Amino acid sequence: MTVSKQLAPPEKEQLTIGFMRLTDSAPLVLAHEAGIFRRYGLDVSLVREVSWANLRDKLVVGKLDAAHLLAPLPMMAGFGAGGMRVNLLTGLSLGLNGNAVTVANAIGQHLGIGEGMPDALGAAERLRDYLLDGKRTLTLATVHAFSMHTLLLRMWLEAGGIDPDRDVRIIVLPPEQMCDSLARGIVDGFCVGEPWNSLAVQRGVGSVAASGYQIWNNAPEKVLGVTEAWHSRNPSTHLRLRLAVMEACRQLAEPDQRQGAVEILSRPQYLDLPGRLLAPSLTGEFMFAKGTAPVSMPEFHVFGRFEAGFPWRSHAEWMVRKSSQPLGKPISDDNCRLLVQQSYRTDLYRDAARHLNIPAPARDFKEEGEHAAPWEMEPGICLGADLMVGGGRFVPRGR
Repeated sequence: MTVSKQLAPPEKEQLTIGFMRLTDSAPLVLAHEAGIFRRYGLDVSLVREVSWANLRDKLVVGKLDAAHLLAPLPMMAGFGAGGMRVNLLTGLSLGLNGNAVTVANAIGQHLGIGEGMPDALGAAERLRDYLLDGKRTLTLATVHAFSMHTLLLRMWLEAGGIDPDRDVRIIVLPPEQMCDSLARGIVDGFCVGEPWNSLAVQRGVGSVAASGYQIWNNAPEKVLGVTEAWHSRNPSTHLRLRLAVMEACRQLAEPDQRQGAVEILSRPQYLDLPGRLLAPSLTGEFMFAKGTAPVSMPEFHVFGRFEAGFPWRSHAEWMVRKSSQPLGKPISDDNCRLLVQQSYRTDLYRDAARHLNIPAPARDFKEEGEHAAPWEMEPGICLGADLMVGGGRFVPRGR
């Protein structure tokens, strides 16, 4: 008997799921194109959005059933940041890594970006010297105030001795506007997901100073988000949805599947970009500057390995605590604990893993910044490296 036939019938069969024009939407797109959603009794329409704010708002008002969502947004929406308070939750992470910091070529020359993989910490330190020598103030862009892009950019700057609140100006732009804004001199750099870093490199308007993996090995990135109210009305539908996406993520752990994903994602209804722009991050042959040889980065995107789907509450706690900086005010321990518990539903992941007969971590929290290579946390649970640029560490308070 198939897994689908063992489940309670879906409360809702026709679903609309929002996604952004990013390569890490691959699990949703593959689940749709490979018929995995249909095998779980779901008739899914994928809708491309132009900004994270649009996507969040449509999810909140019910125009979307689920969404490809920035990892910090469930907690920050629950806190009421950004003028909207609503309980969002996730029972599934869509992957790890996937971002990079790109700067204008003139700045890249000062940072020493050339052949090979740049030293992320060294590049940040040279950027500090560049700012001090010229008494410059640079404008850098991220995709949303409460995103891993903003938090990783701040981490990278701080590791180099740069105050992200005083020494640079950080603004928000939709991902699709990053390259044009860099080419026109509106911004001096950005932190964004793929394929927009590769587009800047291949167009010759920017150079990548650090990949997200170099800033924090195997950092959280996107999640499958729904409202708490929608989950309460549709628990069986939500379980089927998670199971389908988990199967797609497991397929994407296989290198042979990645090239096929490049072709699918390039189609007009998805990313509508040439495969040569999508391949670098998905195949792990990433180019940091135009005219240089690709660098092997097999973990640029992680979809199925290292328990990438597990919504670690320690990740959620880190995001809440770090988001207090762009928020401009601290978030109390009690609020942090509540937001983490209601937003990152490890119980929902374990339920889905049980149906697929795959292991799931027994713990909800783990420390970060301790491992330079894959490691076994428990029998059957292998996690990836978790080093942070500049030797940072994080010890969660929750247990």
